[in-house]
Order: sequence, then structure tokens, then C-alpha cells
Amino acid sequence: MALQAIAFYLLATVTVVAGLCVVSARNPVHSVLFLILSFFSAAGLFVLMGAEFLAMLLVVVYVGAVAVLFLFVVMMLDVDFAALRQGFAQYAPIGAIIGGFLAFEMVLVATAVSSHGAAAGNDTPMAAAEGLSNAETIGRVLYTDYIYFFQAAGLVLLVAMIGAIVLTLRHKPGVRRQVIADQVARTPKSGMRIVQIKPGEGISE
Repeated sequence: MALQAIAFYLLATVTVVAGLCVVSARNPVHSVLFLILSFFSAAGLFVLMGAEFLAMLLVVVYVGAVAVLFLFVVMMLDVDFAALRQGFAQYAPIGAIIGGFLAFEMVLVATAVSSHGAAAGNDTPMAAAEGLSNAETIGRVLYTDYIYFFQAAGLVLLVAMIGAIVLTLRHKPGVRRQVIADQVARTPKSGMRIVQIKPGEGISE
């Protein structure tokens, strides 16, 4: 039990410190690397709580996809970060108000969970009560009690993806675009031409 407590406090400290370094690092690449470190530490906390499936999802989805994508985007884009920091002092009060409100919400939720939720021992986990695995428990809850919210989240992500494509699509003059109907209706007879070439001769247009 003492070893588990030491691991919890160590991982929690690393998570909090890495989160602070994400917003305080001057180099955006370092910020993404600190973000990956915080994800790994949070995954360790999930493992300590017995939610190994959520821990693997956090590592595979966020670390393996989202954070690495952020890293590639930051390294490939030529962004003038000095120009972006010029308006920091102007919007600092608004950011402080929003950050304080979010911190108050987090403290309120943590207090409610510790006093009345599963952390207080008032609730028995479904997996422990029915002898189910962690993944099966999440699947039952997600696709029964929260199925409509799950579908709504999928629709929101679909709309966001379509919006990103529409906003980044640029029509350049003089650039020929493919006709999808012609590509679908293309046959081997119309798409390729077999030419008999004699030795030592080339192909003339």
C-alpha cells in the first residue's frame, strides 16, 4: 500500500509539473514534449486506479496520434511566435478570469467526488460488482446509458472535420481539378494504352 501511495504522489507531481511546463515553456516543441510526458503520467494514474483500458487509450490515442500530430505541425509550420506573444499582456486578464473559473470548477468537482462519489467509498464499481473487465464495463455504460451523447459527439467531430476541409480548401486559377465521375467511370481500356516498342526505339507522343 505504501508503494502504491508513493507511485501515486510521484505520478501526480510529474503530471502537474509537466502541465505547468506546457503553458510556460517558450519553445513550442518543448511544450508538446511536456504534454506527452503529462499524458504518460496520467496513464500511470489510470493504471493505479484499475482503469487500465483508459490508460492504454490515453497512450495510444493522445500520445500516439494527437500529441505526435501537434509536434509535427509545430515543427513544420513557419509560425512567428514573437508576433503571437505581442498581444499576451492585452488578453492576460481575460485568460486569468477564465483560468480561475476553470480551477474553481475542478476544485468543486474534486470536492464532490471525494465526499460523495467513488473516492469516498459510497459507490461500488460495476466491474467489481459483476465481475466484468474494465473494457466491457466501459462499453456497456457507453453504448447503453450514454449512447445518444456518444452519437452526438461523433456528429460534432464530423462537422468539425468538414468545416476544417471547407476552410482550408482554396481554388487556384489555372489549376485543373479532377472530375470524380470521370475517375469512377474509368475503365482499363480508356485508362491505359499498350504500345509495342521495338528494341532501340523510344516512345513518341
